[in-house]
Amino acid sequence: MQSVTQIADQIVAREGGYVNDPDDPGGATNFGVTIHTMRRLGMDLTGDGKVTPADVKRLTRAQARDIFLRHYYHKPRIGDLPEPLQASVFDMYVNAGGNAVRLLQKLFAKMGFELSQDGAIGPQTIGIAHAAMRLAPDHLVDAYGIERRNYYYRLADRRRASRKYARRRSGGKGGWIIRAEEFMSAKYHLTEAQHRERTRAWG
Repeated sequence: MQSVTQIADQIVAREGGYVNDPDDPGGATNFGVTIHTMRRLGMDLTGDGKVTPADVKRLTRAQARDIFLRHYYHKPRIGDLPEPLQASVFDMYVNAGGNAVRLLQKLFAKMGFELSQDGAIGPQTIGIAHAAMRLAPDHLVDAYGIERRNYYYRLADRRRASRKYARRRSGGKGGWIIRAEEFMSAKYHLTEAQHRERTRAWG
């Protein structure tokens, strides 16, 4: 079993280095940490009294890992979820914030559980998560991965500028889709033909 630190290191590696994509609402980002997050945390690494892209560029891998562990794993209580779910929910929380939890709650609702879909992990969600894992121990992680993949496709359906994250210029799977499928069994991965059919309406 991987430690949470190992999972965080993998997230940092998956996120990559510094980018400032105008199509990304997150703005300047380094190792997956956005300038908005750094401003919220007051991370003025250059010491000039403000947080700018220059500060984002100075962020180290170790600092990014610490942010993820403190603010994207421990603070939202992902460690209280069943262990098999933690890696995927943690990874998506870095990528999508509270929507990662909201997606999980929606999945529980589809399974027949009644709960608030507020994007926060509290006693109710924790209890239901463990009940759902007992109910479907061989399927819950894959089901969440599929819901996550569908979430990314829907984002790209609605926002043209986001489509490049779900589909490469060649028409193949983009980073979002590949990332979601890393956390599900290979038998549930879409074939290239299925992916192309799913994205065909994008033109």
